[in-house]
Amino acid sequence: MAKSDAVWGIDIGQCSLKALRCHPGDRPDQITADAFDFIAYPKILSQPGADAGELIRDALAQFLSRNTVRGDRVAISVPGQNGLARFIKLPPVEAKKIPDIVRYEARQQIPFDLADVIWDYQRMGGGAEEEGFALETEIGLFAMKRDQVHRALEPLIKAGIEVDVIQLTPLALYNFLLFDQLTERPSADQYDPDAPPASTVILSLGTDATDLVVTNGFRVWQRSIPLGGNHFTRALTKELKLTFAKAEHLKCNAASAQDPKVLFQAMRPVFNDLLTEIQRSIGYFQSIDRHASIEKIVALGNAMKMPGLRRYLSQSLGIDVVRVERFRGLVGSEVLDAPAFKDNLLCYGVCYGLAVQGLGVGRGTLSTNLLPREILKDRFIRSKKPWAVAAAALLLLGCTIGYASLSMALGTVENEEFKPAESQVTTVVSMARDLDSKKTDIENEIKKAQEIGDHLVGNVDNRVLWLELLRAINQCLPRYETPEERPKEYDKRKELHIASFTADQVPDLSTWFNSPLIQHWYRPSEKAAAAAADPAAPADPAAPLPAATSPIATDPSMMNSEVPAGPAGPSGEGWVVTLQGFTYYTEEGGADFVRNTLLKSLEDEQIVLPVADPKPGPDGQTITEELVSLKDLGISHPVLINPLKEEIVPILDPGAAPDAAQPGTGPAAAGPGAGGLAGGAALGGDGGMGIPGAAAGTRGRTIMLKRFDFLVRFAWKPTPPAERLKKKTEGDAAGAEGAEPDAGAF
Repeated sequence: MAKSDAVWGIDIGQCSLKALRCHPGDRPDQITADAFDFIAYPKILSQPGADAGELIRDALAQFLSRNTVRGDRVAISVPGQNGLARFIKLPPVEAKKIPDIVRYEARQQIPFDLADVIWDYQRMGGGAEEEGFALETEIGLFAMKRDQVHRALEPLIKAGIEVDVIQLTPLALYNFLLFDQLTERPSADQYDPDAPPASTVILSLGTDATDLVVTNGFRVWQRSIPLGGNHFTRALTKELKLTFAKAEHLKCNAASAQDPKVLFQAMRPVFNDLLTEIQRSIGYFQSIDRHASIEKIVALGNAMKMPGLRRYLSQSLGIDVVRVERFRGLVGSEVLDAPAFKDNLLCYGVCYGLAVQGLGVGRGTLSTNLLPREILKDRFIRSKKPWAVAAAALLLLGCTIGYASLSMALGTVENEEFKPAESQVTTVVSMARDLDSKKTDIENEIKKAQEIGDHLVGNVDNRVLWLELLRAINQCLPRYETPEERPKEYDKRKELHIASFTADQVPDLSTWFNSPLIQHWYRPSEKAAAAAADPAAPADPAAPLPAATSPIATDPSMMNSEVPAGPAGPSGEGWVVTLQGFTYYTEEGGADFVRNTLLKSLEDEQIVLPVADPKPGPDGQTITEELVSLKDLGISHPVLINPLKEEIVPILDPGAAPDAAQPGTGPAAAGPGAGGLAGGAALGGDGGMGIPGAAAGTRGRTIMLKRFDFLVRFAWKPTPPAERLKKKTEGDAAGAEGAEPDAGAF
């Protein structure tokens, strides 16, 4: 059933059940009451021998026999002493982070496991917000143990009443005061926490406890005082030796008693205790809010009708105690003019505040709800069930209609003449599926065979990698085409002698290249530098490598100093190849000679290698060799490390006569090699890095020459022939139409 716009506010007190039904009024500051009820229990719930559960059930049954709540929202109250209320002032914080901070504060402020309580919070009025940050924000945190909530709901659930809102009694009184009494308070923008408006105290004297609420419309503080109307009755039974029922009757009719003075004298201790508790409460509130001032006290509760009580409190406290004679924001003559409502007007403040919250009216009123979330979830699901059933029924109806229409369409074309053709179609479809399955099996077998072939070819490719590397290094060394071109003088020979060759595998070449040592000494060729600056700009392949002009090139002590990062280098797994050697040719400078020959060749050289896949050439002859750049072989970024100074060293004199006692030590045997990987070995045991291996019979027959020792390193990422062929094939396929044939093969 659809919900109406009416709300029942139900207050189940200790001595009676009060209920008030309201709906929105014609003005925003008013609500209309159209029904009420007041049911007094035969006994007070806390009275000895009273069955509280049965008394409440009987009162609810009587209430439902005279009223209906079907389709209306229901809000109930629970005593303030059964719940917990905390007011927390937050530091400046982002507004969107307030829920997280409140959740943290709830764990700190609530002395129980959060799973065992029902809690809610609300941001109080008076704060400001600037650029997404909340300033002077106060949060009201309210909680109640889960078992107490279910205990309060139990009689209403058994009576068939669905509760929508559960609120603490002091907070319901706060909503009443805000909506009905504090109508002239300033707006939130005009609120100044250093000069707040005067506060009002609402004092609701109940049966066993008194609810005291202090608020200025923006800040609120509440306390439950453990003194109520029953304490006055017990004082009479004790002092006058009366039964509880007789004492209760005398208390309610004290003004018409034969000797009112005796009654007041008997109740004076309770008067004094109540006054003391109120003074303590107000004094504590003013100690925590030193800017607050109390303007008046609003008195509620039937016990406040005792003659002399308001005057006694007002004189003792020095604050005006006001008794509510009418509700300003409540209209509806059918209710307000009813004698039962007028007689018990002071008891309806809680019901009034619950109705205000249920209707969602009033500026700054509290809307926290302690109803368990699982109950709200179950109700939401239950409310959607009719829609879900209707949707399922519509879907089923649509499926039925679709099936029926298709069956009718099938009946119009179903004929015995079509069955042979349908059988043939089924056979062809089955045959196509079988062929497709066989095709998949054949493709898998071809894939396996191809993987085996690739594995075998890969093993062959890997065997030639080191041979290609050695061949590439050998062809990068300067050499003479004929022996006649080679000068006889050692220091005129443009040769490099390799004394040591090593290769170290590294997991990441970028780590090697970006090390301080390599970054200090790396000098890219003019071609590589131009390509890095402008990839589209052509470069002269014959241009020499630049000389080392950095101070590091001439001062080895600076090789660990900081330098700017160089160009992007190699990366990934590979090898670092180290060549150690020397040269006697120093006319151009030993370091420049190494750079302009070996390093330049390692950058730009093309070498002759066997063709991985021989094929006929344009002239009909089979092409067995091809030109391959060192870049395609994976060789890159050569660097001359820490060029040492040239030094004078003794070597064996090639013109010295051989020692007869030592055959095989003549000039031809003792002279340095002609360059290449074996050049160092021809010089003796130390590869020519010291005095060459002179025989004992020729010692002393030496000459002094200037020698330059060098150390060259470069990166090598092996590229097998099959992989190079694959890249070349893909490049040819992607090339422009009409491209000229590769001139590198011969």
